[in-house]
Amino acid sequence: MSNVTSLRVADLPQNAPTAFHLRPDAEVLNDIKSELELLGLRKLSFTGELRSQGKRDWALTGKLGATVIQPCVVTLEPVTTRIDIPVSRVFVAEWTNPDEPEYEIPEDDETEPLGVEIDPHQVMIEALSLALPQYPRKDGAELGSTGYTEPGKQPMTDADVKPFAGLAGLRDTLKKDE
Repeated sequence: MSNVTSLRVADLPQNAPTAFHLRPDAEVLNDIKSELELLGLRKLSFTGELRSQGKRDWALTGKLGATVIQPCVVTLEPVTTRIDIPVSRVFVAEWTNPDEPEYEIPEDDETEPLGVEIDPHQVMIEALSLALPQYPRKDGAELGSTGYTEPGKQPMTDADVKPFAGLAGLRDTLKKDE
């Protein structure tokens, strides 16, 4: 295995897989951390292989591992998450862009256009970005409620805005009168 960042497609062997193992150094980790707006990034590794698929297409399969630290969406305290995911991409030589202006890309689409080079480092950053928790939350962190109103008045609660909350109160009053 070699520690590579970009591979020229013309140099890849058609009849054997090309293995890669990426383990960025501290400087690169810091750059990725800044790019993805993380509080911390440790133990990032991406291992896998590239192999030909058909006559002109290429398949990348690998495993991404990382420990990321993000701010909690409630308290802004650091939240640590371990990410271990499989990664796969298919680089297609006969790529065509969809003609429709409002084309929706499927969520599980792993197909990309084949260029002159395939860069496992870029795939690693993209896969890490997609695997990050969107709303990291520290264990036990909950949103509180805040009420705003004029001085001397009772603030509205979530229950007050529910459409049948008034009917429940009326029902309870009627039961007392019986």
